[in-house]
Amino acid sequence: MDERDEAQPGENTYVIDSEQAAELARLMQQDRILTTALGGLFPEGLQLPEDGRLLDLACGPGGWTLEVAFAYPHLEIIGVDISPQIVEYANAQAGSRRLANVHFRVMNVMEPLAFPDASFDLINGRLMCGFMRPEAWPQLLAECRRLLKPGGIIRLTEMEPVLTTSPAFERFAALGALAMKRAGLSFSPDGRHFGITPVLPRLVRRAGFVDVHLRPCAIEWSADTPYHYPFFKDYLVFLDLIQPFMVRMGVATREELARLYQLAIAEMQQEEFCAIWNFLTVWGRRPEA
Repeated sequence: MDERDEAQPGENTYVIDSEQAAELARLMQQDRILTTALGGLFPEGLQLPEDGRLLDLACGPGGWTLEVAFAYPHLEIIGVDISPQIVEYANAQAGSRRLANVHFRVMNVMEPLAFPDASFDLINGRLMCGFMRPEAWPQLLAECRRLLKPGGIIRLTEMEPVLTTSPAFERFAALGALAMKRAGLSFSPDGRHFGITPVLPRLVRRAGFVDVHLRPCAIEWSADTPYHYPFFKDYLVFLDLIQPFMVRMGVATREELARLYQLAIAEMQQEEFCAIWNFLTVWGRRPEA
């Protein structure tokens, strides 16, 4: 497939309308918070060649991608996302920051990607569980192996629902996980969580990658911690914007979710509120031969 060809956007399965201004702003802010909280752009100590090429899957508005481009001006970085409007926004951000080493293209990562074989030294994906169907993961990882140079690295970071001491938040999160299950976006056998973190290492190994490593990370955002307010703001928006999806999946009514939302917001601001968010980064290497 010629790199000049453009893939068709296809069906957008992301659970929130990512083109809303509020979600666009939330994703940009979340990218900045998560990069810091997870230990930096490459806390695993990955080494990239001076003339390396990096692909960021489902990059959204390009928060992480743009930070990498700024920090590593010798790299060529491409971000792909299904939304033409978001790609236009990300390219405008790159232009306004005068980052000539990064650009963004419209592609659906659940379909073949319009790049030649062995195009990249590293392929990154972060928090794709919000739209990836379980059956699409093996196809995507096979495509990543095709696109990586021999010795190239695949790096994926995924999550499970947040754990908190807020009864309303926990109920809201449980209904959200059930909605993901009903939408066909969960590995969980019973819809109590997302189920991506237990299976991700095996998916990477079965795709033919070697030297597979895991790096867990737990981010605390309890009421008396530095991350409380940033993540509180994130969830203030997220819990609002995800409600239409949850109603469509039939897990609750608008009225029930509105009540839970107000209670969760109040409980997240209590002095005794505790919360922790668990992430798992998995990375592996395409064999040399």
